[in-house]
Amino acid sequence: MTTFALIHGAWHGAWCWDPLIPELEQRGHRAVAVDLPCDDPSVTTMDNAQLVADSLSAAADADDDDDVVVVGHSLGGITAVVVPMLRPVRRVVMLAALVPRPGRSIGDVMGSEPDTTTEEFNTLPRNVGKGGAVWWDPEIAAPFFYRACDSETARWAAERLRTQVWTTSREPCPLDKWPDCELASIVCTEDELLRLDWSRRTARDVLHVDPIELPGGHFPMLSIPAQLADALTA
Repeated sequence: MTTFALIHGAWHGAWCWDPLIPELEQRGHRAVAVDLPCDDPSVTTMDNAQLVADSLSAAADADDDDDVVVVGHSLGGITAVVVPMLRPVRRVVMLAALVPRPGRSIGDVMGSEPDTTTEEFNTLPRNVGKGGAVWWDPEIAAPFFYRACDSETARWAAERLRTQVWTTSREPCPLDKWPDCELASIVCTEDELLRLDWSRRTARDVLHVDPIELPGGHFPMLSIPAQLADALTA
């Protein structure tokens, strides 16, 4: 049995994994999803990684074989690669993820790679508050973020979006080298947020893996959970 640690991206929470978790359980595995304090400007990437590591420890059985796979979605990718610094991990899966570089902030990486995000996402109207914190109006978020989902799921998700602060995007990645575990990349061929060419190139040139491609948009855990579970457990 594998334990999957599921790390959400910006504006989201552990709730976004709700459709995927039963699919993993039906395949004989276990899943742990963590709510990251994305609206707290004092929280660092290492703090988030520690939350994930602590949740894994709390979920472990006495006979656990320590087969852990960490899945980082979108902005959650910057936390996922740090978890192996804190506990044994067999594999880190970057799921439609922003890929950091050791010693550099993801903001710096994206500034030097302007083809990271799509033009549509870059120009989408959003609410900006103190310190650049961002939150979304559900009527804007639903048809953009979740266009690959049915309308009920899109509304359900958009109403749960949270405010996102950017401390973890501005601080240097705490890694000084890539973790000593397997790395994998899953990219989405109709991703609304990340450019497909960037995702493919980054998987090959930075992670040195061939990406697994899934159809649909940025949130496969909501739109195609069974297919995503098959990819994660294959």
